[in-house]
Parts: sequence; structure tokens; C-alpha cells
Amino acid sequence: MKSKGLVVTSIYDAIKTDGDTVRKILESSNPNEDKYTALNNAAFNSGIFIKIPRNLVLEKPIHVVSSVSPDGTSAISKNIIVAEESSKASIVQELYAPKSSKQQAYLELMTINAHQNSQLHLTSFQAMDQSAVSFSTRNCTISQDAKVNSYLGLFGSMLSRYRTHYYLNGVGASVQDAEVVFGNNDQSFDLSANLIHLQPSTEGQVVQRSVLKNKSKSLFKGMIKIMETAPKSKSFLSGRSILLDKDAKSDAIPGLEILTNDVKATHSASVAQIDEEQIFYLGARCLDRSEAEKIIIEGFLEPMSRVMSYQVRAWISYLIEAKWQNRDLVIKSDEQLKSIVEVEEVRYKEADQLETHYKYR
Repeated sequence: MKSKGLVVTSIYDAIKTDGDTVRKILESSNPNEDKYTALNNAAFNSGIFIKIPRNLVLEKPIHVVSSVSPDGTSAISKNIIVAEESSKASIVQELYAPKSSKQQAYLELMTINAHQNSQLHLTSFQAMDQSAVSFSTRNCTISQDAKVNSYLGLFGSMLSRYRTHYYLNGVGASVQDAEVVFGNNDQSFDLSANLIHLQPSTEGQVVQRSVLKNKSKSLFKGMIKIMETAPKSKSFLSGRSILLDKDAKSDAIPGLEILTNDVKATHSASVAQIDEEQIFYLGARCLDRSEAEKIIIEGFLEPMSRVMSYQVRAWISYLIEAKWQNRDLVIKSDEQLKSIVEVEEVRYKEADQLETHYKYR
């Protein structure tokens, strides 16, 4: 695809080959935003630059696998994604960290520019060892009629801090963001998502779901902000959590700031334990409590990944299974995923058959 203008390269090579584009994005980052942004601007030592050129439609996803160095050093990464006008692409990001005697960190500053009429699907899996920490700040600008679908799966690291800002900066711009957290042991997750509507007729949706075991905890803060210049906009924000143990803890703080009329905006938040009536129902069908809890959790998280490819769904199932059994999160292999992929692929085929059946009845 290189001959068609696709660029997938390191941030250092991008500075040489796409200097003007990269420089403009680097200069747009405000170091006064917080100390992590200032640190990233001053000392980044890695990063990826992806540019999908105008009118290019990618049938296969761009797959980026990153790992913190096994020598004990941390990574400060600056990642840039540019989807030019009328382009379409899917990007899958996987992040790992090996076991280490000392704490390592992955500090990311990601900038996403979705230009007019582009479509971008971004899937991120964080499966770092729990001896590491992961901080990420993401700024996404969405132009006229552009669409961004984002899926964030947080399964690893001792501490995860993710800040995401979506700037709906064009008429008809839209974003759908789904965030999944599965914590165990003493893991801590600090998530924040902000929908900033700057132009009329924009749509935004952020849905976050957490599953927490042992002494893990999560905090979800979200804000919908509809400016005076953005009438006829629609926005939705939701945070839901299931606590599997009495020492697990979750807080959700959604907010609204509406500065104009003729809009639709709503938010919701809930924190609860598993319904004992559901446990009883499944127990009456010969499932023990652990099996029943697992099925309920899978049903709680499954709608988040329903629109994804069966390969990605299989990877999510693999991570959930690993967390459930307290296994180490390691880079997946074809052998490990083969059986799960087959199940997910058949599930999609069954859905196609059902749709076809009703179509011709």
C-alpha cells in the first residue's frame, strides 16, 4: 500500500518525511494541559506515525504491537494518526510489558486527526504485566461528516490512567467510544472521557463498563460539553460497573455542560454486584457459581464488541479468560487463539444465516 500513499513509520522517520504535518501536530500540543503532556513533549523516545491518504480505503487493519523494553527502561511514546479526506481504515493497537523487578511505565500522547468524510476504527488493548503502569492522553479532532469508532480494552498494568478528548469540529461529525475494564488483585484504573461538541448536528457516544475482582478499583469521569455553536447535537455518556468481591470499588462521575438549545444529551452511571436471581437461574441449570458469574460477565461485556471482526472478538475472549483464571497476559499466538477464533467465526456465520432466512421468508 506504500505506492498508494499509505504511511506507517516511526515518529522519527515521519519528522524527516512528513515534517510539515508532524510539526503542526507537535506544536498543537499544549504542555500546560497537565504534567504528563509536558513530559511527553519534552522527552518522548518512541512513537508511531500513521497517515491514510485521501480516498484510500483499507480492507485489512493496520496492526501495531508495542512492548516496553525488557531491559527495565520505560517508554515515552508520541503516536500520531491522520486520516485524510474520504479515507477509511482500521487500526488495532496492542500494548505489553514483561515482568520486571522494578516498575516500568508506558507514557503515551496520541493525536488523531479525522479529516472530512473519513472513517477511522481504532481498537486498543492494554495487556501489560501488573508490575508496570500505563498513562495515556488522547486528543481526537473530527471534521465534517467524519466518523470515529474507538474501542479501548484495559486488562493489565498496576495503574492505568487514560484521558480522552473528542473535539467534534465539523457539521455531521460523529464518534462512538467503548471502554472496557477488567481488574483483579490490586489494579487501579483512572479513566476520563470528554465529548466537546463545537459544530451543529454532531453526535457523540461514550460507553464504559468495568468488571472488578479482589481489591481492584476504577474511577470513570466523563463530561459532555455542547458549545453555543453546536445546536441540534446529540450526546450520550454511560458508566457501568460490576463488583465481584466486597473489597472491589468503583466510582463514576458523569457530567453535562450545555451552552445552547435544541440538543439531546443524557448521561447515566451504575455500580452493582451480580444479581443473585441470575446466579440462582443459572445454578438451576447445573452451573456452579463461578461458571454462572463468568457467563453473566461475558453477557455484560459482549455488546461492546458486537460490531468488531471475529478475530478481535476472539482476542477479547482470550483476555477475559486469562483474567478470570488469573493467568499472565502474554502476546497471543495462533495456537492459543485458534479454537476461540473458530467459535467467533461460526457465531458470525450463524447470524448471517439467520438474517438471510428472515429476508426470504
